[in-house]
Amino acid sequence: MYQVVNVPDAAAELTEQLGTKPKFWFRSEGTVPTLFKEARPGTGEDWAEKVAAELAALLDLPHADYDLAEWRGRRGTITPSFVPSGGRLVHGNELIAQVIEDYPEQDFFRVRQHTLGVVMAFVSLDIVAVPMGFSATPSIRSGADVFAGYLLLDAWIGNQDRHHENWALIRHPRGEITLAPSYDHASSLGRNETDETRRERLTTRDQGRSLPAYVARARSALYASPGDSKPLQTVEAFKRASEKQPEAALEWLDRLAAVSDDQIAAIFASIPKHLVSELGVEFATKMLSLNKERLLLTREATK
Repeated sequence: MYQVVNVPDAAAELTEQLGTKPKFWFRSEGTVPTLFKEARPGTGEDWAEKVAAELAALLDLPHADYDLAEWRGRRGTITPSFVPSGGRLVHGNELIAQVIEDYPEQDFFRVRQHTLGVVMAFVSLDIVAVPMGFSATPSIRSGADVFAGYLLLDAWIGNQDRHHENWALIRHPRGEITLAPSYDHASSLGRNETDETRRERLTTRDQGRSLPAYVARARSALYASPGDSKPLQTVEAFKRASEKQPEAALEWLDRLAAVSDDQIAAIFASIPKHLVSELGVEFATKMLSLNKERLLLTREATK
């Protein structure tokens, strides 16, 4: 069973009071800066974030580490900073604003200039190395190769929140630049659906309300072009990235194919029972299975 870490009541006083904000940084003596992020009531953001991180680990995909946590009776997660001392995290909106005039860098949703092509251009730069600690392979050796894996993860878990502050580069103290690990995956796995809705989608004969229809509608926060009215669907975003990084995409797909149902079941079995219902587990598990099938169907087109 995954531990629920108790964050000290006074922890927020080390930086800023939580107030109406859903997160704060704190530092225990001798530890790196750690972020507590509150899970909004009824959303399941805490267990979804933890499960997503464990699924990323099964793929050996660079990701932020998350633990379940509680602060003053409020559910959430904690994650240690992945930015080295003296380093700086440069978010996507800051990068894109340097090259696109009047880019709406303060907005998070429906930013049509946040296109897959623009993002891939940044992570494809020769100066952008793979994330710290990641062991490159002959097929996955660049920032763009790794980012294709992030898009595969998004499609697998149904993450629709890869907006321009949910990917970044790290500028290291000595000037090196690496892709940041993947982070902020809480908007996934159907975590915000009620059990009533989950039961309906799992059992309905209405194809439009079914779980397959539900997962097929998942959209990323990435657009194909600024003129599009809707962002790309998550699987389509991965497919388009795989056209640019075909060898890497095939390896990520092979890694996904190697993940077993037992490994996934073990992750959900380790989530404390009071955090997610049995229907929540069933719904999320079937989502993963359906999305895995959809992703593996793209292999032939990638070869």
